[in-house]
Amino acid sequence: MTTQETLHPVAWLAWLAAAALPALSTRNPLYLSLILLAVGITYMALGRRNPTVRSWSAFVRFGALLWLLTIPFAMLTSHHGTIVLFRLPASWPIIGGAITLEALLYGFTSGLVLIALLLIFAAFNIAVDQARLLRLTPGFLYQAGVITGIAVAFVPQMIAAWQSIREAQQVRGHTVRGIRDLLPLILPLLVTALERAMQLAESMEARGFGGQVLIATPRRRLAHQFALLGGLGLLGLGLAVSGFLPGMRLVGGLHVAGGVALMGWSFWDVGRRSKRSRYHNWPWSRLDRVVLMLGLAGTIAWIAVALLQPGWLHYFPYAPYSPWPTFNPVVGAVLLLLALPGVLLGPVDEESEVVIHA
Repeated sequence: MTTQETLHPVAWLAWLAAAALPALSTRNPLYLSLILLAVGITYMALGRRNPTVRSWSAFVRFGALLWLLTIPFAMLTSHHGTIVLFRLPASWPIIGGAITLEALLYGFTSGLVLIALLLIFAAFNIAVDQARLLRLTPGFLYQAGVITGIAVAFVPQMIAAWQSIREAQQVRGHTVRGIRDLLPLILPLLVTALERAMQLAESMEARGFGGQVLIATPRRRLAHQFALLGGLGLLGLGLAVSGFLPGMRLVGGLHVAGGVALMGWSFWDVGRRSKRSRYHNWPWSRLDRVVLMLGLAGTIAWIAVALLQPGWLHYFPYAPYSPWPTFNPVVGAVLLLLALPGVLLGPVDEESEVVIHA
């Protein structure tokens, strides 16, 4: 049994929201480290069940490389701070001046955010098949969802194909000594990419890609256009009023609500005219419900902390703030919930290994 058959895609979406929201809203290195630890446990548990982890691990390694580059980049380009580690000659352009501990910490936390987001989305893409995500796409975004699904799956498939071709060439005794030696690797990769593109086009045509879309009348299409334009206008006006006129936030909120309502009606009507067949429903297990509820609870708890106690999440190493991060046990406990799927999935049994390697 593969990972895609163990947890419901909606449960994984709740887990994704609970993991990505903290990574995007804080720079506290202690909280980011907890996110990496919890998501890493889930990532390793998924990797034992899905062979595509080899493709996504390349993204994680690339993120780790960028992380190592952000630290010296921040140290050499930002010379603010009070704790000076050493100094470079001031005559050197851009990099000359004081190298501070605050700049080092800022680069370190920036890299932590990057690697955390890459690991979160790598674990999510390993856990959920793109076809299942496409089924969850609303009707008005179905075509865009197909394009996004193909784009998301393209690079990992190419990485897996590159690794397979490279291993096959190494078995034949091929070694890469220069640029010319890459030709026996690139040509099979291009052929493989073209073959997969043709197979994808044929499968989409055989399955009747696009579904059955009821044609709208000219009056209905004009109404959709006016609804989208009017909704975007009201949304922009409401945000502008709320941002520049604090005393009229209620008026701005009403404009935003009206714009969202207009666009929501247009999207709902377009989706209602897109007919798609569903052959079966995905079952919900007890584990699915547990992961879903804890994911929603973690997201709500993080939003509540961000609104009620923003100081718990704030971190900025430069003055007037302290370069040393603070830690709250409640926030740390919420972040450790992200390791729940990896813990609950348990070890891989022999039957699942046989299916995977088959």
